[in-house]
Amino acid sequence: MKTINRMALMMSTGIFLVTLSFGSLSAQTKPAGKEWKVADADAKVKSTVKNDDAATVSAGKEVWTANCKSCHGVKGLGDGIKAEKIEISCGDFSTKEVQGLSDGALYYKITEGRKPMPSFKEKLSDTERWQVVAYMRTLKK
Repeated sequence: MKTINRMALMMSTGIFLVTLSFGSLSAQTKPAGKEWKVADADAKVKSTVKNDDAATVSAGKEVWTANCKSCHGVKGLGDGIKAEKIEISCGDFSTKEVQGLSDGALYYKITEGRKPMPSFKEKLSDTERWQVVAYMRTLKK
């Protein structure tokens, strides 16, 4: 009887792990959505906080955890718990493409949003949005 229970547990664990891995895979294979261009003037806006300051990054992580993690995930891979319900990819912020965007472009996207991402213009202060940009810089591969 112990052997049967052990085998059933091993099979259940295996099925769970396979299901979990396919769930993660599907989050990464969703379409990217339309290109999101940022006007040059907005892309050139400079941060009002020091990106390399530990307190700034820490504050940005707190804001990220409260407002961004549910869709974009803990490490910015687009695998947050709400990502499965969104028809397009939530993006992988660790990529060279995203990390190559200017601080102003990231700030603009956070500020303005576009469906399905909401605008954070009214929800977060200017400083909080810049802190999130600083934190996003730590997500690079």
